Amino acid sequence: MSAPRTPKSRTATRRLVRRTTALAVAAGSVLAVSGTAVAHDRPAHQPSYRVDTAQLATGLYQSAYSERHHVLWATTAVGRPPVTRSGLLKVDPKTLKTKAAYTPPVTDQATGAVEAVYGVAVDDEHDTVWTTNTRNNSVAVYSQRTGKHLAALPGVAHAREIVVDKRHDLAWASGFGDGSVVAFDTRTFKEKKRVKVEGAGTAGLAVDTRTGTAYATDLTNDRIIAVSPYKSEPRFIPTGDAPIGIELSADGRTAYTANQAAGTLSVVDLRKGTVTRTVTTGAGAISVAADHRSGRVFVANRGSGTTTVVDPEKGTVLADLATGPNPNHVTVRRGTAYVVDKSAAGADRVDSVHRISLTRSR
Repeated sequence: MSAPRTPKSRTATRRLVRRTTALAVAAGSVLAVSGTAVAHDRPAHQPSYRVDTAQLATGLYQSAYSERHHVLWATTAVGRPPVTRSGLLKVDPKTLKTKAAYTPPVTDQATGAVEAVYGVAVDDEHDTVWTTNTRNNSVAVYSQRTGKHLAALPGVAHAREIVVDKRHDLAWASGFGDGSVVAFDTRTFKEKKRVKVEGAGTAGLAVDTRTGTAYATDLTNDRIIAVSPYKSEPRFIPTGDAPIGIELSADGRTAYTANQAAGTLSVVDLRKGTVTRTVTTGAGAISVAADHRSGRVFVANRGSGTTTVVDPEKGTVLADLATGPNPNHVTVRRGTAYVVDKSAAGADRVDSVHRISLTRSR
């Protein structure tokens, strides 16, 4: 697919953008304006949002924002083992274009399999990017500045997600394969703590940087597993049906879980250990992120092809936004959300990234 023709003037470009609600785009090269998407019958006090979309790469999984470099890091992996196509992408958040792409090291010369990357987290304190290498049961560390592969850390069974606690110099990874939560020193890359819960399916992760406590969703048993770096035994907190994504409020007292089977968001009081609100978002809710400035929560719903904006205090839906056929992950930076989806568009089956920004309040 070729890129649309460029208008002869900036004025013409602005007029074209205002008229357009959906543009065909070439992979990784053109930003499409999807228009302003709002909740139906939106009350006057509710916000409205603009969604900009660009085809980015095949096999998108997750993304993470670097405040240090002002870039969006995204992971890609294509197919089942042996996975020979995978990349760590550095994306410009303004243009949604790829600035650089780094290929993981080859792990099998005979098949060409690489150490494919899936989950991703940024450590701006030490200028690194951490990834989960699900098929290799490991996590890896890359340089943000050069993209150099710095380390591969084995022993995390079916590693799914990773988060960084920069205050305590720890990176926490979830091992879905054996119900483990593992912490690594972000300075030395050495393992610091490992908690294994028999029968658990640890998936999503969030960390309270003030207390150092990591919270993992247990997809198998409908609960949150709280792991303190200072305690040997975890704490269990009930939540919704098949929780997979998790995020914390700004004060760390509340957890939000995206519940895949129920298609809901659970609001969980971590001190009391109870669900205080349940909000229906959409089929296959898979990922959740919070805007700590406004308190709003974004939930990516893979089954319904939407991202839902929720006011967790009131338990109300503020907007339902179309974000591709299969949204897979959402991250938020200063009120702007970035959603990667597995849309597989065009002959090359390219996936997309969507930028959700607040347009106005009335």
